[in-house]
Amino acid sequence: MLEMRGITKSFAGVRALDGVDLTVRPGEIHAVCGENGAGKSTLMKILSGVHPHGGYEGSILLDGEEVAFRDIRASERRGIVIIHQELALVPHLSIAENIFLGNEHATRGIIDWDRTMREAARLLKRVGLPDRPQTRVADIGVGRQQLVEIAKALSKEVRLLILDEPTAALNDEDSGHLLELILELRRQGISCIVISHKLDEIRRVADTVTILRDGRSVETLPLRTSPDAAPDLPEDRIIRAMVGRALDSRFPERTPYTGPDAGRTALEISGWTVRHPIDHQRKVVDDVSLEVRHGEIVGIAGLMGAGRTELAMSVFGRSYGVHDGGSVRVNGREVRTRTVPEAVAHGIAYVTEDRKTYGLNLIDTVHRNISLTSLRSLARHGVVDEHQERRVAEGYRRSMGIKTPTVHEPVERLSGGNQQKVVLAKWIEADPQVLILDEPTRGVDVGAKFEIYTVVERLAAQGRAVLLISSELPELLGMCDRVYTMAAGRLTGEVRREDATQEVLMRHMTQDRN
Repeated sequence: MLEMRGITKSFAGVRALDGVDLTVRPGEIHAVCGENGAGKSTLMKILSGVHPHGGYEGSILLDGEEVAFRDIRASERRGIVIIHQELALVPHLSIAENIFLGNEHATRGIIDWDRTMREAARLLKRVGLPDRPQTRVADIGVGRQQLVEIAKALSKEVRLLILDEPTAALNDEDSGHLLELILELRRQGISCIVISHKLDEIRRVADTVTILRDGRSVETLPLRTSPDAAPDLPEDRIIRAMVGRALDSRFPERTPYTGPDAGRTALEISGWTVRHPIDHQRKVVDDVSLEVRHGEIVGIAGLMGAGRTELAMSVFGRSYGVHDGGSVRVNGREVRTRTVPEAVAHGIAYVTEDRKTYGLNLIDTVHRNISLTSLRSLARHGVVDEHQERRVAEGYRRSMGIKTPTVHEPVERLSGGNQQKVVLAKWIEADPQVLILDEPTRGVDVGAKFEIYTVVERLAAQGRAVLLISSELPELLGMCDRVYTMAAGRLTGEVRREDATQEVLMRHMTQDRN
């Protein structure tokens, strides 16, 4: 159905793709894997016309005929539709309006609303979404918004659907529903290209996987002998092709902290209660108490809506909700964290789960993002020493393996995993005693995950206290000394490393209270 031959693309002299080949058969789910920065999204943007013909070398053949897409509309007319990781929906418009935005059912400039609602209802039924077409997109969750995007694609008579990290922001239930829908689309004859870092999901739905590394296509491997057969390609085989080496362990070896503060409590949260910022009657964090010691990595597990992020943000400068009680102690001394500068001044750092909105200044450079938390130490008489600023950033670029041509590169040009490393570097430079990490490896490939885990382990070995929030239970089990579980804003359990299993954590995560 589709052939991409010798695709080569450069940005500012840096080669993002170098002679990439990709072949997709009719009715196939084809996964594209690779480390962050391997060129996956760039390849799909070329296929969908985001990067127009003439801006790259190589050729694209659809049904044996060479095509030249100069924009997205040109690719959509041929049945190729892309759903980006960042959803392209207008929150204040209805589901129906979003589905047909730019593709309205209209006569002489007047929209036929009856037909619009009727067709939207049909598409929603097809994707298994129970909401009414008149519902505002802002009033539904991210999982349902993904289904709206697929309904929007189906309205354009899609033949080849491209999904870029479709489950990155979804919980397990929504992810499972979306994967079942992808399988149903295959049964209807629609081909899919899926970009994902979640290898278990790829093995669950894909027929074939193409692996990119450093802008080149290194291998295309069959995952199963027939659509209904179980996958017979080991996960480790995919990882080896992605990173160019075997990862004998997904997590680094722990080095116990033996310094003077070993065993001493670094962070203690007592009776912490936070109310919803709009509905003040509702408690989103309810009487939570926990502690993290120096040199310790402590996890927080919970389902969506458990209050994990709300707890972290409210402790870090009361960045979320209305504080309704509780105290924070750092090294045994009660501290005020009413603002972000106060929290930072007391040695608390917070790596947000939403790096693009809250963690980075995307239009600024790597070196300026890294220095944001430490400008005072880099300044003389109120003027930042730019040479020292660059030296600091260059040191992090080497030590953390940030893939960027120079530290003068805008952060928006970096892949997700490398952006995450910049956020980590920014907070490490602030020299915190307590580091709160909220979904630090979301949307990050297995190779970059290991590098981030290594940085986190190194911080703990230096005596820092790390509070790790994650939706990936294997990550918590592999990294943490203890794990607290949350449900409905309350702590429901505390599990030591030697007692922790996915089943034990899930049982606590689904309880209502202690």
